[in-house]
Amino acid sequence: MSLRQMEYLVAVVEEESFTRAAEALHVTQSALSHQIKALEREAGGALLERMPRGVRLTPMGRAYFPYAELAVRSARQARRAALAAAGAESGELHIATVHAQAIGVLPEVCARWAREHPGVRLVLHEYATTDELYDQMARGVADVAVGPRPDDWPGPVTVVGQEEIVLVVPYDDPLAARQSVRLADLADRPWVRCSLEPVIDGVRWLDRECERAGFTPRTAVRTQHSSTAVRMAAAGVGVLLTAAHELTGLDCAQVPTDPPWRRDITVFSRVELTGAAAEFTELLRSAQASASGRRETPSRVTPHLVAPPRTAPPATPPAGR
Repeated sequence: MSLRQMEYLVAVVEEESFTRAAEALHVTQSALSHQIKALEREAGGALLERMPRGVRLTPMGRAYFPYAELAVRSARQARRAALAAAGAESGELHIATVHAQAIGVLPEVCARWAREHPGVRLVLHEYATTDELYDQMARGVADVAVGPRPDDWPGPVTVVGQEEIVLVVPYDDPLAARQSVRLADLADRPWVRCSLEPVIDGVRWLDRECERAGFTPRTAVRTQHSSTAVRMAAAGVGVLLTAAHELTGLDCAQVPTDPPWRRDITVFSRVELTGAAAEFTELLRSAQASASGRRETPSRVTPHLVAPPRTAPPATPPAGR
């Protein structure tokens, strides 16, 4: 069975249609069907079930598909890595990340990349949760991933910066004048909650932390997306704890926590970083260092948004679901 045949199978499954897959692959539908049938003969049985509307994997197909998908994506990644190692200034770099970092961490970096490497196109794969991100990276969806540090990742992991968890309130909220806020100070406040909050051992992270602080958070509104949650908090619906980079461009106060909560921003991959992937990682590291310097310069930041110096090691919030 050939890699091309497996590529055809992956396309049919992704498009859920022979017609759309043939269009995406720029082949005739009859040629596509012929190659799929040849693959099924070599596999020893039907991999796809033709439905009145679309197709779906058979039980044998569901067992076979993850390996075919990994082979296809690994081959594509190998081609991109070879071009990068050869010094080619063309092609694509695939980047996987969670939505929150796509809107907060990457825009400035991607804009600079477009100016400095116009021949290398960036392809962004966004996921709602870190669990989805880790799963898709393990399946070879992208060359590099940007996100919180993964546990037990088999490939290289590079720390490029830190994200700080802050409290979000409107500027006219009394808490906006504080240099920092303790979780216990928020016991009587309504909260903006997001369905994407981290879950640890079946318990949402915020519920567990608030219980440790001696109270149960009262929910004012629950959102489906973190970008909606930060806007609700900025409007005064309730308080919210989120990463500071999600607040870029929003008119609201961000108050550091006491003790401060921070977690690493990492770039991780299935293979050693070379070429375009290594250059993108270094560019991201440089951008994070510059952003950190801007946050720590009093003349550039409203005083009540600056955390006081700390000597104790920062606590690390969980990576998320």
